[in-house]
Amino acid sequence: MVKPTVLIVGTPDTKLDEILYLRDQILAEHTCNTKILNVSHTTPPKVRTRLDSLAADEVISPLEEHSSTLKDLSRGEYIDKAIELCTPVVKDLVSKAVAVHGIISAAGSSGSSLATALMRHACPVGFPKLMVSTMASGDIKHYVEETDITMMYSVVDIAGINSILKRILANAAAAISAMTVSYAKSLVDASAVESKGKRIAITMFGNTTPCVDAVRQILTSAPHDASDYEIYVFHATGSGGRAMERLIAEGQIDAVVDLTTTEIPDELFGGVLSAGPDRLEVAAKKGIPLVVSVGACDMVNFGPKDSVPEKYTKDRNLFVHNPAVTLMRTTPEENAQIGQFIVDKLATHASNPSAIRVLLPERGVSMLDAPGKPFHDPKADKALFDTIEEGLEATKIDVERHDLHINDELFAGHVASAILEVMGVTQRNYRLANARRRKWSFDHGASVMLARKNSQIEIPDA
Repeated sequence: MVKPTVLIVGTPDTKLDEILYLRDQILAEHTCNTKILNVSHTTPPKVRTRLDSLAADEVISPLEEHSSTLKDLSRGEYIDKAIELCTPVVKDLVSKAVAVHGIISAAGSSGSSLATALMRHACPVGFPKLMVSTMASGDIKHYVEETDITMMYSVVDIAGINSILKRILANAAAAISAMTVSYAKSLVDASAVESKGKRIAITMFGNTTPCVDAVRQILTSAPHDASDYEIYVFHATGSGGRAMERLIAEGQIDAVVDLTTTEIPDELFGGVLSAGPDRLEVAAKKGIPLVVSVGACDMVNFGPKDSVPEKYTKDRNLFVHNPAVTLMRTTPEENAQIGQFIVDKLATHASNPSAIRVLLPERGVSMLDAPGKPFHDPKADKALFDTIEEGLEATKIDVERHDLHINDELFAGHVASAILEVMGVTQRNYRLANARRRKWSFDHGASVMLARKNSQIEIPDA
């Protein structure tokens, strides 16, 4: 295998020693080559002399031709413009199998913002990304977002080489080299990263775990071969929904069971687990098989109880899940808004409406929404269900209402059957036609196992 290449992102006008030391440490591993992405807009003569000593194609400086525009910008404006100009360059390098196979940077707050933005925008999930940063011991959410960037704390500032920084950069060099070699190997050796058939994403929350577990078991048990489906479960915590939709956009997901759409109420009503205003759009636009439900749409998530906005502290049903999490029950009016959000996203963005099913569990949408539980509110649920059903009536999107709780095993069977049907594995007409002839020949999908286990499938009269 040809040696893979690590891209080092940095500003040689201020951090040349650190960049070259990191480069030397990567090369000392004898497993990878390097390229340097110079994100400075000017290169002082002394710096130019040292960079010129490197191979002609090792240093890429896309911002120098824009120096006249960039030199008068504020630091924040400069970073935004540099990200805009450099992202296509990095995307091009990443897309070429012989260009780069890993990316690393070492910087303070501004450099970390620039480098991690390039990692997020230009590099797919699974591509090695390592950021050595002075900011890595604090809140790094805005650096990482929904991606798999590895952050390493620099301990000392990245402002001159010293024994502590040398050790940390040497560790970082060894880490990115190993990750890059592994990634490059996976590109030429398909067996290096095992694939298990169709990739199905499922969204889950603690309050919908029983349903998700049952769906997973159905899809990965007889009569299916163990290699038929690979299940990816995403925790619906905002970042989880965004991560799933990023993978869908990258083509790394074949079908979606968006069972737990609780991030929508958080987006609409100020909760802490919003996945943003574009939630539900990507899979619909892609036209891939999609099953949508309303798991945990009975709640908005907040932090400790004293963090709940004052407007919600009076006459609202609040449930302290634990000292760090407070849940607020959604009202009928809010549920109608949630339903309308789902309708708008699916009706507007569905490129293949026939590939979408919406399943509504009429006896409750979470563990807390069941008889005797604190969020049980059939009136609120009805507002949600009615809004969705009426809003999608004029579309070609099928809506199914089931007189079941979301965590009933039979509802999980309906969900599994629905995703198999829109994936083309099990045809609904085929199942029903064969059901009239022979009890167990009708379904090569999820319902066989469930029916055998619980004897709950009603067979139509011949």
